[in-house]
Amino acid sequence: MEDIGMAMHKLCEKLFPICRSITGAGFRESLKILKNDMQLNDLNMFEVATGTKCFDWEVPKEWNIRDAYIITPDGKKICDFQVSNLHVVGYSIPVNQEISLEELQKHLYSLPEQPNAIPYITSYYQERWGFCITQQERDTLKPGTYQVYIDSDLRDGSLTYGELIIPGETEEEIFLSTYLCHPSMANNELSGPVVTVFLAKWLLSLPSRKYTYRIIIIPETIGSITYLSRHHEAMKQNIIAGFNITCVGDDRAYSYLPSKTGDTLADKVAKHVLTHTHPEFVSYSFLDRGSDERQYCSKGIDLPVCSIMRTKYGCYPEYHTSLDDLELVTATGLLGSYEVLKKTIECLEANEVLATKFLCEPQLGKRGLHPTIGTKNSSLVVKNMMNFLAYCDGVSTNLEIAEKINAPLWALQDTINKLKAEDLLISVNLVSDHADSCEYSKLLI
Repeated sequence: MEDIGMAMHKLCEKLFPICRSITGAGFRESLKILKNDMQLNDLNMFEVATGTKCFDWEVPKEWNIRDAYIITPDGKKICDFQVSNLHVVGYSIPVNQEISLEELQKHLYSLPEQPNAIPYITSYYQERWGFCITQQERDTLKPGTYQVYIDSDLRDGSLTYGELIIPGETEEEIFLSTYLCHPSMANNELSGPVVTVFLAKWLLSLPSRKYTYRIIIIPETIGSITYLSRHHEAMKQNIIAGFNITCVGDDRAYSYLPSKTGDTLADKVAKHVLTHTHPEFVSYSFLDRGSDERQYCSKGIDLPVCSIMRTKYGCYPEYHTSLDDLELVTATGLLGSYEVLKKTIECLEANEVLATKFLCEPQLGKRGLHPTIGTKNSSLVVKNMMNFLAYCDGVSTNLEIAEKINAPLWALQDTINKLKAEDLLISVNLVSDHADSCEYSKLLI
């Protein structure tokens, strides 16, 4: 498993230098790397033209940038785009002129409280230009004439997104969404799509899947709005649980941000997994939302989507700065998030409704399910087995039972498989209408 963490970090390293935005060549290049490096042949790329109406929004002009810098009065090049793509305000219009320091200051952005950090600033929907600079360097600027240069273009083009549909035995869907629109920031940007494509690769390796998986890689906000405008009817019909995957690369906290109602299947399984794996996790309110869960849980859309994160966006000091780098994101941090999300999916796949086939307590000993010598560990296994059987009523799901008996669902799976193998349990799918108690009683031995 350590190799998976290292492989994820190496993919982050490959993607880190690319300048990405909500549209443009950087997004496409990054998406192609994810597709090709992970051999996700069925990850399809779609283009949506500038001006396309998406609910109350429309797809913006496409932005691309090649170079940018400032030349100081003494000839020094600063705010060099080739050194850090964060030096340029995202979506800056082209400029090539000489201006005074007083005028330049109107176009500079820095963080006095973090003097060694370059801030991440964007202006998607208001045309302007600007540079981002450390406060330390800004404080050294002297009066004089400065040359400012940004080689960019803002013109009609398209917005790109990626979609991977992994079919299952049913049309019911698990939804995974992540975004790829920020420049060189490792946790807020790259951790999400990298962990997501590794989850996709794992899902594709499974011999079978109960659910269909809808996985998308989009630009944040406008991407989810654009995608929903095209697919919301099918999504509302088919999605039973979904997760917005972002900020999953650091080694600090685990975090959970609920759906709007907080009681969907996605919420329940997220809390179940985190409670048993990382009980110290930080639980947020839906009022603390700030990523694409805003769109997925908005009025009229109301999808069952929540977020499992490491340290939540906006809650770590490096957020939206040049300090969000490949040292903040680690192989162990990425691997931890991968394992938590993988367990979440495994729990969903294992979540079914079962019923016992026997009146009263079945005889476990003659089936080899009860140890002939009692030990501390064996008694816990038997206790969980008997507790699980007690709640197999043809109504409660495996996840609900695991919650009632305070046991992680994945730890019960071996027991459940043994009980099935001994023909002690039946699926409610064998029972007419899933809940007909009369039909169920006929099946009791």
